[in-house]
Amino acid sequence: MSLKGKTLFITGGSRGIGLAIALRAARDGANVAIAAKTAEPNPKLAGTIFSSVEAIDAAGGKGLPIQCDIREEAQVVAALKQTADQFGGIDILINNASAISLTGTLATDMKRYDLMNGINARGTFMTGKYAVPYLKNAANPHILTLSPPLDMKPKWFGPHVAYSMAKYGMSLCTLAWAEEFRKDGIAANALWPRTLIATAAVNMLGGDKFMSRSRTPEIMADAAYVILTQPAREFTGNFCIDDVVLHDKAGIRDFSAYAAVPGTPTAKLLPDFFVPDDTPKID
Repeated sequence: MSLKGKTLFITGGSRGIGLAIALRAARDGANVAIAAKTAEPNPKLAGTIFSSVEAIDAAGGKGLPIQCDIREEAQVVAALKQTADQFGGIDILINNASAISLTGTLATDMKRYDLMNGINARGTFMTGKYAVPYLKNAANPHILTLSPPLDMKPKWFGPHVAYSMAKYGMSLCTLAWAEEFRKDGIAANALWPRTLIATAAVNMLGGDKFMSRSRTPEIMADAAYVILTQPAREFTGNFCIDDVVLHDKAGIRDFSAYAAVPGTPTAKLLPDFFVPDDTPKID
């Protein structure tokens, strides 16, 4: 199955993993709406909705830049309508937008708490809520949310409960939607990386120390592609780990090409948060 002619609506896709997923779809000839806040270049963060669309077009797809804050209901409704009007419908929703602050309870101010939960949990719920009527008309509709497996261990909550609540809120949407919209044939799955991914957020958190022991966003893009090309009625309700999906569904055995620094052994890569201890090992 190909994504040629499919329309993707991606939140926060102006850089990083969201953009990598967009470019992978574009290589098939997909239509991609980038719904994100960044319209003006930022010297500290590369990428805008316009530069993303230029890259999508260059890769063989058709891009649509939409400045959108997914905390604002009217903006989300308008962005989805604009996408459907432009491309004749929506086939795939990618809930990629996310905010992070790895702070404990006392160090987390309520403004930051509201930001994370407003974008991550509430933004995901709201975008899904208004996207579903469009997805019901699609031939193979998918919702893919970039959030972790629901592994309810204290170690994931103690150090940064506000962030964990916000990310697990995204995962709870996946759990619910897979069941709620099963009869409609809409797949709802989540995808999470085993290792850190070399993005602006990881660079902000740990600089070269983290970036040099990460994988590139392309591993998430390739895993997302595998998920999005599955039959929606047969593959839903899954909490996927990137290399496990590629190993089991795409037959990939060598993951060295995804190392941010070529030649970095898998054992030297830093694990991401929220990866369950019983996740199958992929050598």
